[in-house]
Amino acid sequence: MRVEERFLKYVSYWTTSEDGKGVTPSTDRQFLLADELEKEMKELGLAKVKRDEHCYVYGLLPATEGFENKKPMGFIAHMDTAQSFSGKDVKPQIISDYGGQDVVLPGNGDVIKVSDFPHLPSLKGRTLITTDGTTLLGADDKAGIASILTAVEEIIEEKIPHGDIWLGFTPDEEIGEGADLFDLDYFQAEYAYTVDGDYEGEMSYENFHASSAHFVIKGVNVHPGSAKNVMVNAASIACEIQGMLPAQEVPEHTEGREGFYHLSEMHGDVNEAHLDYIVRDHDSEIFEKRQQLLREIEAKMNEKYGAGTVTLNLKESYRNMLEVIEKNFFIVEKAKEAIVAAGIEPLSLPIRGGTDGGRLSFMGLPCPNLGTGGYAFHGPKEHVTVEGMEAVVKVIKGIAKNPIEKK
Repeated sequence: MRVEERFLKYVSYWTTSEDGKGVTPSTDRQFLLADELEKEMKELGLAKVKRDEHCYVYGLLPATEGFENKKPMGFIAHMDTAQSFSGKDVKPQIISDYGGQDVVLPGNGDVIKVSDFPHLPSLKGRTLITTDGTTLLGADDKAGIASILTAVEEIIEEKIPHGDIWLGFTPDEEIGEGADLFDLDYFQAEYAYTVDGDYEGEMSYENFHASSAHFVIKGVNVHPGSAKNVMVNAASIACEIQGMLPAQEVPEHTEGREGFYHLSEMHGDVNEAHLDYIVRDHDSEIFEKRQQLLREIEAKMNEKYGAGTVTLNLKESYRNMLEVIEKNFFIVEKAKEAIVAAGIEPLSLPIRGGTDGGRLSFMGLPCPNLGTGGYAFHGPKEHVTVEGMEAVVKVIKGIAKNPIEKK
């Protein structure tokens, strides 16, 4: 099956995850794609194929005879899509021989503009796949899944010699929980790659330190006509908390390794209000200072308005994988060699987010990130090219066919 056929099949599955559910997977709909992947892996003849009760899917392409002494490796992608925009009833728009210009989305007339996405002219002549504007596309990370399974199918068909190759597909990556129940006792790789970036020549091994911050503000609600020295307006305090954070240290004003506070959701009234933030930084010391500032804000608000008015729940999500990868840099070098061999310019940029690989690296599985050929993730302007996914297939095959000797 061609990579675009797989991709178009996978994006038809609604797999949006949902934060705060307290179960894995966070949404039962992810099981539908998991069951499809389990079936396809069995049809390819893979060994140890399993979909477990938490929606993780595993499989093994056993080593070619005579290659059993090579280090077992793995490829990982996630099945869920982000809750930031609808992932239900995706209607892809396929543009053959794309001209490199602005793209009109037929579902709502919105436009993917070259002025917003300057890489678009570089995709001229390719087959471009977009949404119709009413949903996200799901290239994050169904392009990764499609590329991994297509590469494995071609490795089998072309009889490419290889060591053990493990595959893993996870739920709930988009809510920071994809690695929570990943079974490293079952997935017997010594190193792996997530396929979850954008540009097809991407080889990323730095990501943010990340935490989530949730403020709960308790107010006192009385009639405004008799509110003096009695009312405590939770909604107003929420605005005050937001105003205490550096105005320029937000996603829309930062880039590269610059960290931020991102107010992702706020709601409430006089009686009670809630603020949800994601906190990010590549530097561990600055990251801790960011978290400490939030703790200080909680203390100041309670000193000003009374104990128990503001409660902060601060939870670390993941850490910068660079701390692990720099001790296992052969993994990066191996991937860059495969990217160059595929005729692609390698590019290493710090990930302004996280992947399952960041968590897995600290769990004992060094796991940098490869590109998928997709762009503008998490929204209706998401897009990918068939040629980009085909290039990723070549990269995966190139990594697999040069296995490393066990020590």
